[in-house]
Amino acid sequence: MPTNQKAKIDLSQLTTESRNPESSRLDEMSALEIATLMNREDQKVPLAIQPILGDIALVIERVAAAFQNGGRLFYIGAGTSGRLAVLDAAECPPTFGVSPDLVVALIAGGEKAFVQAVEGAEDSLELAARDLRAKNLTANDVVIGLAASGRTPYVLGGLNYAKSLGAFTAAIACNRNSEIGRVADLALEIIVGPEVLSGSSRLKAGTAQKLVLNMISTGAMVLCGKCYQNLMVDVVQSNEKLKVRAENIVMEVCGESRERARAAIDAADGELKTAIVSLMLGSTPAVARARLAEHGGHVRKASQDK
Repeated sequence: MPTNQKAKIDLSQLTTESRNPESSRLDEMSALEIATLMNREDQKVPLAIQPILGDIALVIERVAAAFQNGGRLFYIGAGTSGRLAVLDAAECPPTFGVSPDLVVALIAGGEKAFVQAVEGAEDSLELAARDLRAKNLTANDVVIGLAASGRTPYVLGGLNYAKSLGAFTAAIACNRNSEIGRVADLALEIIVGPEVLSGSSRLKAGTAQKLVLNMISTGAMVLCGKCYQNLMVDVVQSNEKLKVRAENIVMEVCGESRERARAAIDAADGELKTAIVSLMLGSTPAVARARLAEHGGHVRKASQDK
């Protein structure tokens, strides 16, 4: 075999690459028929996730524990999987008031790969290890690898590197007995079936990965005290809409007028949780801040009388 000829990859056994008999006439369908079929197929995704909810909960707990011990969450992926990871990571700072360094998404080929494919990047077993090394990955961190196919070399290499350091690893794939699942400490395999457009894993497989990422990041943040009831009490007030949302949260929780809510937020230097606890306890922001620190940032615990 010539040295520049790559070995052929066998995709025939992958569910994500197989043909869906329901869409065999896709090119003959009307717009409404296409939309109806896709909607029907999309309804299978939550049902495919249901059997692994217990394992997803374990990952949520490991991520929350890492955050509470100074660790971080890393996503690694290529193509659609990497882009979904970038989206989830990017939403964490404004939603939960955390540093951009707490949830980090690494995509094969770097940031430019978010909008344009980088040739060959996902086929490297070394690139993810290099990317993780540049972020000073430690055993305190959690690394989650995403690949609909379950075999992407970039993800495999990153998971192996993370395991070599003692970091907890999980894999999200849409095929059974995936290669990344065999490498990771915990495999989250969501079998959504063949795509309406054969091999287009941005469809059901992409939706499945996004739903699981939603659960992991949101669940871990909730366990770390980033919400009160079901309210975003660490939301970053970076624009007028979010300032009003913050006021509305204080008004709803504490039964105060908008003016008093804004005054409490300003007195707490913009810290929404501090403002809420100070109003609930009738205390100064300093006392509220100390109570929150004592109770790991949980508003419910911090606002209860001793």
